[in-house]
Amino acid sequence: MKYAGRLAAVAFVGALSLAACGTDNNTGASGTTAATEAAADSGLSGTINAAGSSAQANAIDQWKKEFQAKNSGVSINYQPSGSGAGIQAFIQGTVALAGSDSALKDDEPAKADARCKTGKAVNIPMVTGPVAVVYNLPGVEGLQLSPKTLGGIFNSKITKWDDPAIKADNPNATLPSTPIQAFHRADESGTSDNFTKFLEATADWPYEAAKAWPAEAKGQGAKGSDGIATSVKDTEGAISYVEMSYADNSQLQKAKVANGSGEFVELTPESAAKTVETAEIKGTGNDLALSIDYATKAPGAYPIVLVTYEITCEKGLSAEESKLVKAFLTYTASDEGQAALKDLGYAPLSGELLTKVRSTVEAIS
Repeated sequence: MKYAGRLAAVAFVGALSLAACGTDNNTGASGTTAATEAAADSGLSGTINAAGSSAQANAIDQWKKEFQAKNSGVSINYQPSGSGAGIQAFIQGTVALAGSDSALKDDEPAKADARCKTGKAVNIPMVTGPVAVVYNLPGVEGLQLSPKTLGGIFNSKITKWDDPAIKADNPNATLPSTPIQAFHRADESGTSDNFTKFLEATADWPYEAAKAWPAEAKGQGAKGSDGIATSVKDTEGAISYVEMSYADNSQLQKAKVANGSGEFVELTPESAAKTVETAEIKGTGNDLALSIDYATKAPGAYPIVLVTYEITCEKGLSAEESKLVKAFLTYTASDEGQAALKDLGYAPLSGELLTKVRSTVEAIS
């Protein structure tokens, strides 16, 4: 099933230690203002300890502020420890909610289902996080890079900024002979997973897509999205990949990237949305794992996007856990919660996909 003009999302991650009390909220799949009011009137209390994807940390900070203002008895503690750590903590049963920039895969679904015991684990997209190719090259604005050139840079085959491949992408630019300093995530990361999926699908990339950066590709590692942004900002000649929100917050230079038709596209929430328009839901039932076409030829489509998922049990949490998880996700999927994303460098959900997200959250019990 394909969805036009809809953005899938990046979202919360977490571990949960809580006690919840009060009336059941009356939220529905519509996600209207009433849904937000229901969460606010729920009388919930407890502590949500969260950890996982760093891609949606800025979104979590905003949601946390607003949700706690409406639910004074709830405290949310969030640690952006990376997608891999969040998934492992969920599988081990130490958290009730995991945030990941890629859906469960390989042997993870079976392990996650086993952790849920009486139900299945579900992937719930909450925010789209466009992935920026960021660089530090004073005097060179509007840099253009094709997927093949990016593959060569990040595989340490292209090592100078005036390499013929980069010149071919930028015929009118004056490029310095500065050495390229390519940074990648040192920790297991859904951002790395999505970026290498893009390279695998579009470039001469000899490695399998994975959360862990391939050692053979070399380069320099930095931990977390904050670490990547800081490293690029502090290093002339640097290049890396990081979520748009971090690129904007750090005022980093962003490259235009060629999509499947060869069109060099500037990264904006709108251009990223055009790529998500071609995404298909590959999950079944209430599982909303998406398949993204990184080689999209849609006009004006920026091809590198990631979706951060809320991973939790559809059924199988304790009654107390499910109340608090459901209330928080009801808020993040509400009109108010989604509207807060655009100013943070994310893209909000809309249309039929958002309706399905709200239905999945409503089914948590």
